[in-house]
Amino acid sequence: MSEPVRLAVTGAAGRMGREVLDAATDRDDVDVVLAVNRSPVEEISGVPVRDAAEIDELLEVEMPDVLVDFTGPDSSADYVAACADAGVAAVVGTTGFDEAGRAALESAAESVPVLKAANFSRGVAALRRAVREAVAALPGYDIEVTETHHNGKRDAPSGTANTILDDIEEVRGEAERVHGRVGDQPREDGEIGVHARRAGDVTGEHEVLLAGNHELLSLTHRAGARGVFAAGALDAAVWVAGRDAGRYDFDDVLDQR
Repeated sequence: MSEPVRLAVTGAAGRMGREVLDAATDRDDVDVVLAVNRSPVEEISGVPVRDAAEIDELLEVEMPDVLVDFTGPDSSADYVAACADAGVAAVVGTTGFDEAGRAALESAAESVPVLKAANFSRGVAALRRAVREAVAALPGYDIEVTETHHNGKRDAPSGTANTILDDIEEVRGEAERVHGRVGDQPREDGEIGVHARRAGDVTGEHEVLLAGNHELLSLTHRAGARGVFAAGALDAAVWVAGRDAGRYDFDDVLDQR
């Protein structure tokens, strides 16, 4: 058996940071050597949590193979830049990056492998493929995309919804994205309706509706727990460790490219 991948986890006290640390304790192929958080926390899942302000020095001392990040866009860009300086691969599940943030990821990928995905669920990966096939098979059908998440999620639409929208446009061509509707707003040919809902503790739900020719096709994925995303992120970390510098996504992991 090969040595386990040495792992660093950022945002240790966050929703996904805790899930990643919990999931890692049940696996033999990863070993968490570093966990950091911006606010003081003593220990999570048996792992001591260090001060995120010291990330540069900590990466040099602990020498992880891969850093897994589910934080916020600004923090994530800083962490990935630190990875580039330290020669550490990065798995990024953070969403909501602006142009500067995306440029920071691209810059880091010139030095280290950076695997960025809006969603680490294998089911969502299957949904995306099904959506591409359905859109190609149903030209001219109206399309609406709806996503639902917990009331604490900040970015809207979700990163996964935006990725699905990109998939649709890859097949059909660029389209106007109409975010919600109010007042006198009839549907225009070729537009894509986009709806974001925030309520309760919903982990994540994405629906793509295609309608036309007196029929309706609905493709839906619901995540029952965040552990599914943590498991996928750890699969990605194991896969990306030791890869050449560059940009990767979760499809590369699933296809074992």
